[in-house]
Amino acid sequence: MAPTVILLSLLTFIVVLVGGVTNSHSLKKSHNLNDTRTTSATGSARTGTYANISPTKVSRFSKTIKSTDATSRPLKPTEGSTKSLKTTTFKPKQTQATTRPLKPTEGSTKTLKTTTFKPKQTQATTRALKPTTVKPLKSKKPSTTLKPTLKWTEVSTKALKPTTVKPTVTATRTTTSPVRFHSEDLNENIDKNVERRVWHKKESEEPPLFECPPLGLESLKVKDSQIQASSYKRMGLGPHRGRLNIQSGVEDGDIYDGAWCAQYKDQNQWLQVDAKKLTRFTAVILQGRSSIWSWDYVETYKVQVSNDTIKWKPCMNGSEEAVFEGNKDTETSVLAILPKPAVAQYIRINPQTWFKNGTICLRAEIMGCELPDPNNIYPWQAEEGTKDKLDFRHHNYKEMRKLMKSVNEMCPDITRIYSIGKSYMGLKLYVMEISDNPGKHELGEPEFRYVAGMHGNEVLGRELLLNLMEYICQEYKQGNQRIVHLVKETRIHLLPSMNPDGYEMAYKKGSELAGWALGRYSYEGIDMNHNFADLNTVMWDAIELETDKSKLINHYFPIPEHYTSEEALVSPETRAVISWMQTIPFVLSANLHGGELVVTYPFDMTRDWAPKEHTPTPDDSFFRWLATVYASTNHVMSNPDRRPCHNEDFLRYNNIINGANWHTVPGSMNDFSYLHTNCFEVTVELSCDKFPHASELPIEWENNKESLLVYMEQVHRGIKGVVRDKDTEAGIADAIIKVDDIDHHIRSAFDGDFWRLLNPGDYDVTVTAEGYFPATRSCRVEYEHYPTICDFQLTKTPKQRLREILAKGGKIPKDLQLRLRQLRMRKLRVSTKLINRRRQSQQRRARGAHN
Repeated sequence: MAPTVILLSLLTFIVVLVGGVTNSHSLKKSHNLNDTRTTSATGSARTGTYANISPTKVSRFSKTIKSTDATSRPLKPTEGSTKSLKTTTFKPKQTQATTRPLKPTEGSTKTLKTTTFKPKQTQATTRALKPTTVKPLKSKKPSTTLKPTLKWTEVSTKALKPTTVKPTVTATRTTTSPVRFHSEDLNENIDKNVERRVWHKKESEEPPLFECPPLGLESLKVKDSQIQASSYKRMGLGPHRGRLNIQSGVEDGDIYDGAWCAQYKDQNQWLQVDAKKLTRFTAVILQGRSSIWSWDYVETYKVQVSNDTIKWKPCMNGSEEAVFEGNKDTETSVLAILPKPAVAQYIRINPQTWFKNGTICLRAEIMGCELPDPNNIYPWQAEEGTKDKLDFRHHNYKEMRKLMKSVNEMCPDITRIYSIGKSYMGLKLYVMEISDNPGKHELGEPEFRYVAGMHGNEVLGRELLLNLMEYICQEYKQGNQRIVHLVKETRIHLLPSMNPDGYEMAYKKGSELAGWALGRYSYEGIDMNHNFADLNTVMWDAIELETDKSKLINHYFPIPEHYTSEEALVSPETRAVISWMQTIPFVLSANLHGGELVVTYPFDMTRDWAPKEHTPTPDDSFFRWLATVYASTNHVMSNPDRRPCHNEDFLRYNNIINGANWHTVPGSMNDFSYLHTNCFEVTVELSCDKFPHASELPIEWENNKESLLVYMEQVHRGIKGVVRDKDTEAGIADAIIKVDDIDHHIRSAFDGDFWRLLNPGDYDVTVTAEGYFPATRSCRVEYEHYPTICDFQLTKTPKQRLREILAKGGKIPKDLQLRLRQLRMRKLRVSTKLINRRRQSQQRRARGAHN
């Protein structure tokens, strides 16, 4: 039996040993599987951790998380956390997640190109709040790296309560430096693919050349008294309305119809223009009637000239009287070159045939060269223009690059050229920066911008900005003290062409043949003046839905989620400008347009979608001042004898108007700038003619030069200062600056500096920042052209000091311990009193019930 027992014991031992090894191997394999699953889902696990923090704290957490085993010690809360994070079980899905650590967004904290970030809801949160996420704007090149947004204002919310999107001082724009747009080398050639797309070999890059300039029917250089007709239906269709590209009102039958229309339908009708001097007439340009209700145009016509309006000489084509081709629709401009130039003072257009279902209606421009008057012994007295030696001509994309390059080479110490993005066709959106320290934001120096060419066919603003950069460079070198002071005290940004694709389309047709709308829209057919996020509706909806008005925000409105979706119809030019606006802390801006003579100010959109209604901002008085500054110094706008351009008489409004009171414009750049950033912006309609002839550019420069300069100087109105930490003297970013009685706040920039545009007066200003006690002081704004300095020093709250000390692993100072103990005792006393009051009230109710 003994051998048998020994054998059985040995077998039992072997079985136990093998079983132990098997179990150990199974446990080890299970442990390795858990490790692998945890490691492969590192990204998801981190997302679970991110769910416990607000969006503004993501950057700090993304820097502290390392690619280590998931069983390591739990992460510590951020400095801005109010509660410790609870340990939660996170079960990631079996996905192919990246193992590299998440990175915060590179560059500006306001960049729009961020990927969608959707944290899962766990049991532990730092607040009872549930911040929502924002979807990114569509990007041509999606990034593979998750980039959590750092800007709380881009959080989508319906009620827009500030409590749901509280920023923290430790995770605001102070954590990163602003994006600097890199300087552009204009010596580099344009990309060949872009050249092929924009400038086809079969098409001419240059517009048609005319032997003579226009007389000025479209530009109003020709007065109403110089235009006569054989007959006309009514005053609104009189000869003074027969101007190229003139626009009618919404209703037919008023005094602002869109053409000259003859009363009778016969071949004896004519429109006559008096050139006032002997002129060599070379061509005629015709359009039909501008109307949404009628369809009228002239199909063929004859031309006669005269020196006395009694004897008329027809234009001949050989031995026969010439008959010229007219229009086939109402809007296309049709050019007819005279077979032989005719010298005379008067010219007549004599319609021969017209649209069979319409009547005789036309709009016209006459091309002609004024001949010198032999009786005038002082010819220079009649010369109009400017003494400034600037490049007065129309510049296409290539010529614009050359001019900007020449200015930069002439003044390299105060200029810099950079690009904010590209158009749909690939043309760069160039900006000329002018400053005594180009490429750098200086503390306390305001940022100013001019934007032109939003509508590609409204070209005067483009040429004015090109002339402005030339002028500033020349005058700075010559020591003009006004210009020197402006350059040293202001950082100026000039964007001459926001819609270069549209401009190239209009440029190829030329100033007289581009019509009213060709080139207005982007290449994709988008009107950029309606393409910005509609924050007005977001604001007004929140006002209607929120019962507690104290919880509403009045500035830095977040971009709606639908606008940031991939399906949103947002042009690349608009995206580039939004990114530019969010990167640089602009204070003041103007958007240069054409086709009218008026300055409009926000709001541009009516509240209830009415066609037009006065809709002011909380800063209405200052906006009216800005608009008045430009309009009152513009030579044409300030002329009391000028005639209306098209169908509105803005003289009765002193040439300024609330944008919504003219016509509602949802999604305008002016409203977006005011509601989403600190920047105040107006729209300047520069001239009746959207595309003036090159010969008129010197006069237009002289008309607008003073206005452009004096408007830039308004950036120094109001108050400015720096918000600093009282202990460290460091600037505090995103501090909120509130002015009593004005329901619109602004925020400090990344260095803590701020600028608040205000009219002269006394103001109580309050500054608040997360983690600091608020501070209030009185500031007086004088009438002089310099701002009032209002600096603020804020003291950290005990809780904020405690967070920072704990985050650094330091010891709590005795004074802070004492302060925290006092706060706890005060809180305890308050709660005790509240409990005692409740007990007493319960006892009184009990006695009353017993009695």
